[in-house]
Amino acid sequence: MLRVLIIGGIGDAVELAAKVANIPGIEAISSLAGRTREPATPVGNVRIGGFGGVAGLVTYLREMQIDILIDATHPFANQISENAAAATQEVGIPRLMVIRPAWEKLKDDYWLEVENNLAAAAVLANQANRVFLTIGRQEIATFAHLQEIWFLMRMIDPPNADVVVPPGLILCDRGPFSLENEQEILLKYNIDTIVSKNSGGSATYPKIIAARKLGIKVVMVNRPPVPPGEQVADVESAVQWLRGCLKSIRINRDPPNPPYKGGLNSSKSPLERGI
Repeated sequence: MLRVLIIGGIGDAVELAAKVANIPGIEAISSLAGRTREPATPVGNVRIGGFGGVAGLVTYLREMQIDILIDATHPFANQISENAAAATQEVGIPRLMVIRPAWEKLKDDYWLEVENNLAAAAVLANQANRVFLTIGRQEIATFAHLQEIWFLMRMIDPPNADVVVPPGLILCDRGPFSLENEQEILLKYNIDTIVSKNSGGSATYPKIIAARKLGIKVVMVNRPPVPPGEQVADVESAVQWLRGCLKSIRINRDPPNPPYKGGLNSSKSPLERGI
């Protein structure tokens, strides 16, 4: 039995956990950061909360006897991805990243691409009047100094009480969103600029389509770099990768050898351990 840790953060992680639950020979544990109050809960074993950096994740991987780690975090959760890369290297287990493709600028899109939220805020100054801010609640304070701009700020949960927010209105909602809904919002609030992370996927892409149709500018925050390592673009590819791991392990199993008695938390990978 292989024990797989799925570090979640996107809807794909929930779908992946459901599919992995149906693969004989694999036990999955899903880990959620706990940043939203009512997260979509995957099937099977679930833990909520951080690990405490690289050292904490290393300890968890060993104590829980994890054999494989799948990083299905949000494309902008680069710190946990870096921690996962470092921890799996130290423990000596395989790691796979599920990275959905980024949105691509099309012919009629009016994008201004920037590297981070600070750059996005700088672009807005003197160029926007009514902004649809769709970056979540974690970094809205970055835009609080822009007092001459009105913001419609959409997020899953409201910000903490001590967070300084820009002037405007907070809209708490969770995707997926329809094209009709997004067009209605843009027109109702007379939005002239959208600020969005390039998260990829279909759940929030309708706002990009709506902006294209209405000729609205999009300040697009590009993704941070990901650590080196194996990656796939979708859940089905991740499932096939896991099945390949199982197949390789069975092929490489050496029956004449005595059973492994060191426990699943050996520093060697499943393939090296011959389980």
